[in-house]
Amino acid sequence: MSDVALDDRGRLTLPKEVRERYGDRYRVVQLPDGVKLVPVADDSLEALRDEFADVEKSADELREEAREAALDEAGQ
Repeated sequence: MSDVALDDRGRLTLPKEVRERYGDRYRVVQLPDGVKLVPVADDSLEALRDEFADVEKSADELREEAREAALDEAGQ
């Protein structure tokens, strides 16, 4: 873990090893106890494809399963 500080213009410089590992774009998420930097992929669609490469069901099948699970959880 590294300590970083804002400059006089409010900019934050991340350490080189962090930028090399996670990239140059981040989403700032405000949490009750602080903030979190979440890396943003250069190509979001490609990142999604990589993340779900091992999923064998179609989007429609996944949507229907999620719908059924939500209905079961709601008691319907």
